[in-house]
Amino acid sequence: MTPEERADLFGDFNPDTYAAEAEQRWGGTPAWEQSQRRMASYGKQDWQQFMSSFGDLSARIANLMHAGVPTTSAEAMDLAEEHRLLLTRWCYDCTYEIHQGLGELYVSDPRFTASIDATAPGLAQYLRDSITANATRATTS
Repeated sequence: MTPEERADLFGDFNPDTYAAEAEQRWGGTPAWEQSQRRMASYGKQDWQQFMSSFGDLSARIANLMHAGVPTTSAEAMDLAEEHRLLLTRWCYDCTYEIHQGLGELYVSDPRFTASIDATAPGLAQYLRDSITANATRATTS
C-alpha cells in the first residue's frame, strides 16, 4: 500500500511503530510466520474488510455488554468464538490457548485496553472474560 492508502485506512496509527516489539514477543512462532505471510499479501480492500469485520463485531459485543448480558452467556461466548474465528481467517490459526493469551493482553497492556475501550469503556475486560468463558466451554464440552 502507498503511504496515502495507509493513512486513509489507519489514520494516525502506524503499525510499523509496533513491528519490532511484536517480532520480539512472537517472532519465530508458527502464528507469527503465518500472520506475516497473510498480511503481507493484503491490499487496501482486504484491510478495509478486515477492519470492518472487527469493527462490526466489537460493536455487537459492546451492545451485549451495555445490555448487561453476562460474559458466560451463550451470546457472549458465541461472539468471542466469532472473534477467534476472525483472527483465524485473517491472521493465523488462533487456538483457544492463543485466544486466551490475547484476552489477557487486552487487559494487561494499556495500549490494547485503550484501543478496545475506545468502542465502549470496559469492553476490553468484557471481551477478555467472554474469551475465557468461551475457551472453557470449548475445552470442557
